[in-house]
Amino acid sequence: MKNLQTSSIRADWRKFFLAGAVCLTAALLSVCLGAAGITLPELWQSLVTGPDGGAAARIVWFVRLPRTAACLLAGAGLSVAGAVIQSVLANPLASPSIIGVNAGAGLAVAICCAAGGATAGWAVAGVSFAGGMIAVMLVVLVARKTGASRMTVVLGGVAISTLLNAGTETIATLFPDAAIGSADFRVGGFSSVSTARLWPAAVLILAGLLITFTLSSELDVLSLGEDTARGLGMRVGATRTLLLALAALLAGATVSFAGVLGFVGLIVPHMARRFVGASSGRLLPMCALCGAALVTVCDLAARLFFAPFELPVGILLSFIGGPFFIALLAKKGGGRHA
Repeated sequence: MKNLQTSSIRADWRKFFLAGAVCLTAALLSVCLGAAGITLPELWQSLVTGPDGGAAARIVWFVRLPRTAACLLAGAGLSVAGAVIQSVLANPLASPSIIGVNAGAGLAVAICCAAGGATAGWAVAGVSFAGGMIAVMLVVLVARKTGASRMTVVLGGVAISTLLNAGTETIATLFPDAAIGSADFRVGGFSSVSTARLWPAAVLILAGLLITFTLSSELDVLSLGEDTARGLGMRVGATRTLLLALAALLAGATVSFAGVLGFVGLIVPHMARRFVGASSGRLLPMCALCGAALVTVCDLAARLFFAPFELPVGILLSFIGGPFFIALLAKKGGGRHA
């Protein structure tokens, strides 16, 4: 038995090492490849000399590094948020984009920008979190009032997401000069990411990830069901609210700089479960690594495959995520199970 446990631990570490290597390779390629190629010696020289080291250094510091960091943070944040939402709602079909968290965050940012508020910084990150939190609480309320079956959660989330997206489109139409009115934001992308826009959200995402990782045991207990969790002494309502707030924080902070990216929080948790199982202590870190790698690779593909044009990465993720969601829905029996 001890040998089996040791073998399992080693296998998990190999999987984490592989995921980390893929993530690091994707980040390196994201920095080096693009309209202006950067060689590894040029990259090293740019990192050593700083942004004043020439044209290549300015590209690295002001374009490639912020964009790559944004991809990594967005993928990690949305993937972990998706894993938390799926566990808390006991619904493998749920994700930040499907149940309206991303849409709520996007509408809140749209209102902030149209009202003359800041387009970057703590204000945008804060209202984005608030919008995502309101959306997820609306979905939970609808599910409780109508019966918390899988299909109820999904349909309620889709309906709320549609309404919130309609609000965002209305604001973009009425206030075309608002920064939020760009197509890049509404479908999700990183072409306009800057350090000033990224770093407040980065602080929130990193803090949210750290806190969520420390609550992995509580997430496992909650996933056993409300009655079992209460029997083990858990304050179910408070714990559920805290975990959903963390998911809204991760998704909302991502929306503040990446726009309304879809399907990352749905695809990656299912992928990670195949690698390390359903235990949150292993699942959440694997989600962060796999999500960061997936978004970075998709963004790189969107930049390179359609050159000289750049396809917003949200469109590419929708092409991947749409069929995945349909296949998952069919596999789960159309949501017939409560």
